[in-house]
Amino acid sequence: MPGGPELIIILIVVLLIFGVGRISRIAGEMGSGIRAFREGLQGDDDEKEAEEDSEEKSEEA
Repeated sequence: MPGGPELIIILIVVLLIFGVGRISRIAGEMGSGIRAFREGLQGDDDEKEAEEDSEEKSEEA
């Protein structure tokens, strides 16, 4: 596992290769992807809750 100095060297190399603008764009896209993934997971939970509620109502009737 790389330590502090190794991580700094890796960061400098990545900055030299990609540049600051491209890295910020990539980080923004990754953040959007993670946000969409979390919203998708919440949507699945909401659908499961709705199905469980409808099943409970049908069992009560």
